[in-house]
Amino acid sequence: MSDFVDKNPWNALRQFTNARIALGRAGSSVPTAPLLAFNLSHAQARDAVHHPLDTEALHEQLHALDFTTLDVHSAAPDREHYLRRPDLGRRLSDESRAALAQLANESPDVVFVIGDGLSAFAASKQAVPLLQAVVPQLADWRIGPVVVARQARVALGDEIGELLHARIVVMLIGERPGLSSPDSLGIYLTYAPKVGCSDAQRNCISNVRPEGLDYPLAAHKLHYLLTHARRLGLTGVGLKDDSDASLPAGPAAPAIGAAANSSPHP
Repeated sequence: MSDFVDKNPWNALRQFTNARIALGRAGSSVPTAPLLAFNLSHAQARDAVHHPLDTEALHEQLHALDFTTLDVHSAAPDREHYLRRPDLGRRLSDESRAALAQLANESPDVVFVIGDGLSAFAASKQAVPLLQAVVPQLADWRIGPVVVARQARVALGDEIGELLHARIVVMLIGERPGLSSPDSLGIYLTYAPKVGCSDAQRNCISNVRPEGLDYPLAAHKLHYLLTHARRLGLTGVGLKDDSDASLPAGPAAPAIGAAANSSPHP
């Protein structure tokens, strides 16, 4: 059967990318193996959107690392409402808002929020290792409880940060899954968070996963942005990511993830 498959001369380039190139050809179609792989990736991307976040397991992992945690829910009561009504995912449920209001006297320097977003896989797999990589670099910071948020959009972090009187909120959230990355985590930083902040007021680090922007490099970028956000009193278009200039000498890091001022996540 392999005699009927025309090999692509670009095949050697596949070692450098996860993009679907040099798949070969069988008649007027692609060979069976890459077609089945495409269908599998498509199914994984769909599963990532609909799979629920295992909050119990996430809390257990965080407690094992001595993090204090809180559990909140957006105003979207379920996944169907979350997908059809993005606005509901950007504000807290009444119960969660009331619970956070009772903790407003903490006033931490930074609050980390782990949100399911459009990929609970990403939040479950990438958020805790990233926290392990960055928190040791924040010894002089008052770190608030880690908030685990279900049915969350990026802007939900603004209301959480405002209620906790946090100087900076960092939202760790599952990004919209692609056909080669169903578990990519996005990081969003907002200084002086409050309801109504725009995307121009926050910075983003995207594609956080072992196959993309790995944990040490993502933690380096996050620490850089946090440090300069606190010094300058701002995030967003006024805060540029020059963290690559402060990397230790060595081979250049691949340009596979970067801080930005626009949001790839709704």
